[in-house]
Amino acid sequence: MTEQKRRYFGTDGIRGRVGDGVITPDFILKLGWAVGRVLAKGDQNKVLIGKDTRISGYMFESALQAGLSAAGVDVYLLGPMPTPAIAYLTRTLCAQAGIVISASHNHYHDNGIKFFSEYGTKLPDVIELEIESMLEQPLRTVESTHLGRAHRVDGAIGCYIRFCKGTIPDDIYFTDVKLVVDCAHGATYYVTPKIFRGLGADVIVMGAEPNGININHNCGSTAPRLLQALVLKHQADVGVALDGDGDRLIMVDHKGELVDGDELLFIIARSQKRKGIGHTEVVGTLMSNLGLEYALARYDMNLHRTNVGDRHVIEKMRNIGGKVGGESSGHIICLDKTATCDGTVAALQVLSEMIETGSSLHELRAAFIKYPQILINVKANNIVDLTTNDDVAKAVNNIKVKLGNEGNVLLRASGTEPVVRVMVEGRDADLIYYMARRLAKLIETILRI
Repeated sequence: MTEQKRRYFGTDGIRGRVGDGVITPDFILKLGWAVGRVLAKGDQNKVLIGKDTRISGYMFESALQAGLSAAGVDVYLLGPMPTPAIAYLTRTLCAQAGIVISASHNHYHDNGIKFFSEYGTKLPDVIELEIESMLEQPLRTVESTHLGRAHRVDGAIGCYIRFCKGTIPDDIYFTDVKLVVDCAHGATYYVTPKIFRGLGADVIVMGAEPNGININHNCGSTAPRLLQALVLKHQADVGVALDGDGDRLIMVDHKGELVDGDELLFIIARSQKRKGIGHTEVVGTLMSNLGLEYALARYDMNLHRTNVGDRHVIEKMRNIGGKVGGESSGHIICLDKTATCDGTVAALQVLSEMIETGSSLHELRAAFIKYPQILINVKANNIVDLTTNDDVAKAVNNIKVKLGNEGNVLLRASGTEPVVRVMVEGRDADLIYYMARRLAKLIETILRI
């Protein structure tokens, strides 16, 4: 099933503004029923539901619970938990599926529903197609004796904490590390600081006072300025920025400089290679910085590029047998440890490498020389197929000719926001900024027509 054929599912579940389109209680109830009908197996039907901290999560949790119950599926409620924790617990607790109520890095007025299979992986396209087909059928409630029951899950946080600690060597402790951790007022607000403190780190926490509407607001991986300032103020060794559901990671070194997903991917891949447990094949996306490709090549590793979206990265990793992959935005997948991207687990791998090598984060990222890269988001209420526009094709081709092998240009409609992303990179920062601005202006004009 191609993404163009999907009516409801996007690149990462179903997402939108609360109260608009399908992000409404009535649709989410029907969605829960459809999921239950598709995924139910025999008499042992169990689905986990977790959420981030946005206020609408309570409403959609109740709607999903009602729909699943109507389909005869038992619901196990996890409460606020990071997305990767729900993926892990789905597999560990032998559930048929895990459901996450979250809009990830978006602000509180958005929400969405993401799904994990019984293996803790994203649902295959064929299952999403079945769910969409079931949504077209009338909702029929099972007999009362077969209605699903609801349960609260005790001990889930402790289970996830033990798992995260188990992803680094038993003899690694962070007793001499001072961290500033930004939880984006999201799902990691309790569990991630507890993990780092349990490993001995001196932890200063920010973004850990969720009130339902402050998730991702001027904090987290998409807004790390305050974290950078706090790292410098407290003379911390490292800053850790997660997003609202905990699957993205951006870090800050002791100089207050940002370390993005490409750089973190390089550090982890090189660490695995150093320890002889890695793989020469690393997976990034079409938006991965050219500097990553060249930095990996210096250590005899190859970068494979795929479409943007962690599901595409994971699929490519499985196809080539890779152990590590990720995106510039901070989605990092350590496939030998997790089935999905996990910001906390990725941070643990970087911190472990710092301890084992005696290097600072600033020193670890020094072997990666980033190419200047400009990313402009063009707002688009009605996204059109720009690939069929002659003016856009001509402009993109001209940029490619001018940059040659020393640059890159990419246009793509976001799968999570109503924007078209314009990315240009190359050696000359002034030139690529000029090119990106001109291309963005052209697209703005076309989208207004």
